[in-house]
Amino acid sequence: MDTLKKKFYEKSSALKVEIKSLLKEHSELMVDDVNLGQIYGGARDIKMMVWETSELDAMEGIRFRNMSIPELKEKLPKGKDGKEPLPEALFWLMLVGEVPTKAEADWLTEEWRKRSTVPAHVFSTLDALPTNTHAMTQFTIAINAMQTESIFASRYDEGMNKDEYWDATYEDTMNLIAKLPQVAAYIYRRTYAAGQHIAPSTTEDWSGNYAHMLGFENEEFKALMRLYLTIHADHEGGNASAHTTHLVGSTLSDPYLTFAAGMNALAGPLHGLANQEVIKWIFDMLEELGTTAPTKEQIADYVHATLAKGQVVPGYGHAVLRRPDPRFMAQMEFAKEYIRHDDVVEVVWKVFDVVPGILSSLGKVKNPWPNVDAHSGALLVHYGLKEYGYYTVLFGVSRALGVLAALCWSRALGFPLERPKSVTTEWVRQFLAEHKAKA
Repeated sequence: MDTLKKKFYEKSSALKVEIKSLLKEHSELMVDDVNLGQIYGGARDIKMMVWETSELDAMEGIRFRNMSIPELKEKLPKGKDGKEPLPEALFWLMLVGEVPTKAEADWLTEEWRKRSTVPAHVFSTLDALPTNTHAMTQFTIAINAMQTESIFASRYDEGMNKDEYWDATYEDTMNLIAKLPQVAAYIYRRTYAAGQHIAPSTTEDWSGNYAHMLGFENEEFKALMRLYLTIHADHEGGNASAHTTHLVGSTLSDPYLTFAAGMNALAGPLHGLANQEVIKWIFDMLEELGTTAPTKEQIADYVHATLAKGQVVPGYGHAVLRRPDPRFMAQMEFAKEYIRHDDVVEVVWKVFDVVPGILSSLGKVKNPWPNVDAHSGALLVHYGLKEYGYYTVLFGVSRALGVLAALCWSRALGFPLERPKSVTTEWVRQFLAEHKAKA
């Protein structure tokens, strides 16, 4: 049993015992009341699941194992640039709640390298698709095609004991994460680079190898990829892709099928596809205004025009956050350090100066601040990755770290099939009538 796997087994076994004791004493304790607005409004703010790897605070933003993004940047082992954290190190932290040493992070880099070979039939499956197939469609198809390699599915068919579910899930998780950069890069190169594929590097870390296979050797871009793949990795369990992964995983679908389901959720315009929508909105604005350096007044007029059409300003507002997204701020800091002048990046900053005030003045938006999507596209465009239809695949590669680490915990703790209770509007009418009669 490898070191990381042993640590995870020890941590999860101890927590499983603690949870069993906790529920034996407190299972009937009321945590939250649910109102009709929540029932009809997408179950907003209802506490109804456990997600060990991260927690989202409305004011502080995302915390990974109680560590903020600035703390991650300070304490996690770094890539060869010496500045940006390794996503491998974040995965280790999320899985076992400990900051790894540089040696442990390097071990994980090498372990994923060993597990990274993609079956040939996966590439054949992708090649059977039209090259104009959306990148996220290709991504989820490839993940499903890799399901033939699932250790969990194979062992389950053989009659695996439920106490071993975590072990097979861990193995699938490690194998799947290891393969994702090559699969994702293959999709990019077949779609946008005439199928001129690039062999994996034998020396780069997980992020650097992904950048290399995409066709980008710029060391700053590799640093950006380390930051990007770290800050997008998890966002507690209630977001659509995480919750979908949790739900499908609760059926005991193997990690490949489970993760593919989560990626279909990520592809929605109200979730991960928003990063594509942001840069498209900016490009449309610049084209309509006829300049790459609009004034704040011009941007304000365009924002008002967007809102007047009944449309939203993509990248602004968040279901939970009530301050600027720390992930947005981390990307802004990166841009200020590495990028001296870039029209699109500076437009993003001007939009940041303009939009919150406009949205606040309307009195309808609880959070007028930018989320992570508001900045990421501009950075990618700066370094030459301009095909914004691909951006959500980058997001998906990163999100695998959090949702699959959480899936390992769900299996280790023996979480049950998720099955919330639904009601009909007729039930609501009867409920209101009875409530009125009692008043």
